Amino acid sequence: MTDPVMQESSSSDTPKDNQRSLLVYTVVALGLALFIRFFIAAPYVVSGASMEPNFHDWQYLIVDRISYDVGAPARGDIIVFDLPQNESKALIKRIVGLPGETVMLSGEKVTILNEKNPEGFTLEEPYLDSANLIAVNDLTMKLGADEFFVLGDNRRVSADSRVWGSLPRKDIVGRVLLRLYPFDQLSILPSESRYLEE
Repeated sequence: MTDPVMQESSSSDTPKDNQRSLLVYTVVALGLALFIRFFIAAPYVVSGASMEPNFHDWQYLIVDRISYDVGAPARGDIIVFDLPQNESKALIKRIVGLPGETVMLSGEKVTILNEKNPEGFTLEEPYLDSANLIAVNDLTMKLGADEFFVLGDNRRVSADSRVWGSLPRKDIVGRVLLRLYPFDQLSILPSESRYLEE
């Protein structure tokens, strides 16, 4: 019976193989991270008081970039978008008016006129703080086929569709999917709302 022949592995090949593997893994991981960041989900940090009391400074959010590729933005969604007049600036607001609708603001009341409700219906907005509302607020806007009307929850200080007009669909980055920080307010689809359309 002959003893099995053992071959010594070449120690000079092992570090090269390890370095090559590490480089491949690093490139793949970086490529995957960049793909997720730019095409699937993106992190944002809230800055400013325009969405109080529901969102505050330094809250860390994850924005879903792909859900609107398969479905339309809905009334009550919290979205991040590029400001139409300055696309280097991203804002967070709530969708109030949908394409083809007429949005009427009167005092603290928001009324929506659409095909289903030609006489209009008033939005119930329990997520608002009465201290953040303004009594003088008169505006009527007819939205085009790809336009949305967005408002901040802090109506007293928010610069939104009342100031700069309708939001084109192409400027919507995505829907706020997660609030990751602060940890005691961790939530999925934070502060989204749905309305009874009478």
